[in-house]
Amino acid sequence: MNSNLKMISILVIGILTGISASTLYTPQNQITSEDSAKAKPSYWVAPMNPNYRSDKPGKSPMGMDLIPVYEDGTDSTDFGPGAIKISPAVINKLGMRTSVATLGALETSIKTVGYVQYDQDQLIHINPRVEGWIEELYVKASGDPVIKGQPIYSIYSPALVNAQEEMLLALNRKDQRLITASEARLKALLIPSEEIKALRKNRTVKQNITFYADQSGVIDNLNIREGSFVKPGMTMFSVGSLSQVWVEAEVFERQANMVKVGQAVEMKLDYLPGQFWQGKVDYVYPTLDSKTRTLKVRLRFDNTNAALKPNMFAQVSIKTRSEEDVLLLPREAVIRTGNSDRVVLALGEGKYKSVAVTLGRLDDDSIQIESGLYEGDIVVSSAQFLLDSESNKTSDLKRMTAPEDEQENIQAITSETAWVEAKVNGLMAAHRMINVDHQAVNEWEWPQMTMDFTVDDSVDFSVFTVGAVLHIELEKTSDGLVKVVNIHYPKDTDDVSNTTHQTDHSGMEMGE
Repeated sequence: MNSNLKMISILVIGILTGISASTLYTPQNQITSEDSAKAKPSYWVAPMNPNYRSDKPGKSPMGMDLIPVYEDGTDSTDFGPGAIKISPAVINKLGMRTSVATLGALETSIKTVGYVQYDQDQLIHINPRVEGWIEELYVKASGDPVIKGQPIYSIYSPALVNAQEEMLLALNRKDQRLITASEARLKALLIPSEEIKALRKNRTVKQNITFYADQSGVIDNLNIREGSFVKPGMTMFSVGSLSQVWVEAEVFERQANMVKVGQAVEMKLDYLPGQFWQGKVDYVYPTLDSKTRTLKVRLRFDNTNAALKPNMFAQVSIKTRSEEDVLLLPREAVIRTGNSDRVVLALGEGKYKSVAVTLGRLDDDSIQIESGLYEGDIVVSSAQFLLDSESNKTSDLKRMTAPEDEQENIQAITSETAWVEAKVNGLMAAHRMINVDHQAVNEWEWPQMTMDFTVDDSVDFSVFTVGAVLHIELEKTSDGLVKVVNIHYPKDTDDVSNTTHQTDHSGMEMGE
């Protein structure tokens, strides 16, 4: 009996030893196979639509390869709710890019409109200082070019004849005191120095005195003709230089503190599409318009080829720069919805998390982050929508999703604006809508159309009149709406008002 027990014990020990040995010496390929089995994807999703899932590889409705998603939450929760872990292979397949939150100056553009004007520093008004008749007019029409020293008109004036005779009388008497006084009077009457020298030399009184241009430029506001009677205080015409021009524009009250003298300005004109002019802010006016709540600024541009004409309508962009450094991110890195703004934070080791941020001002490329991130934080700037969707499954953030049929094309919200000339056909004040015939909008590839638009609350609706031709600024929003946020009359009536977004072309009449 005892011998049987001993045999059984030896047999059991041998079996256990064999099992242990086989376990310790499992082939490496077997281990790899088991690990890979554990790493199998849980499901596959469409790259542009995280709501589209499949339990096997394949193509998305857009024809793109489905992306595998791995459920490996062993340590992703170390960073709190919403943290996820993505396989390096998936990261590579998505072509994921990242950006770093950095401190820098925010360079924004203030877009507005204005009119080209003469440089008032180089605009001369021609006024006579005596009564008389224009005997000969050497400039015939407004817009005629003149060169400095060129004769512009001659005048017969009894006062000028008397002043010459007094000069001759003083010369004949050789009374230096009288000579000096009579010469000073001739100069005060703006008689050219050449005429005074000829009078001294020839001792002959001229009935008609010719006057000459003091500067080169063009004639403006010509109010006389040959034979016209003129008298002191009358502006006969003006001579303006076009080597430089002014553009007077208006900015909104909230933008006033951003505009400084010397800032760079870019301008374009409908007159010369595709061309741009570079200028600067020359002067910021000290008072605000109480009606439009806008501040007038004066811009200066070189005009060496005289392409810029006074009274031209111009669209300008004032380049501003923040005085202090702020936290900046690329605009593409921010996920913007109606209720929240988020970014996908890269935590390292393939981990990511969607976090809420507070946005500030923005420019063409960057956007200010007021809270939610710190300098040096790394965020995802491409494919972040898929990561954001996965993160929000366990996050305490609320996600706003687009309708089912729009998920394929989900993207960050950016507003678009465009200026266009329009004629007002009808008003519907109760609904703040207007009906207009507008020109083609090249930026949006719109043809000439008759459309209804709503008018933003910040625009004074009372300025609209049926039949008026004006420039309107349209703003397109993320939900496909368009509204009038700015107006500008081509004449002297500048009424500019701006707002946020929202307009509907679907059956609305324009109004405010």
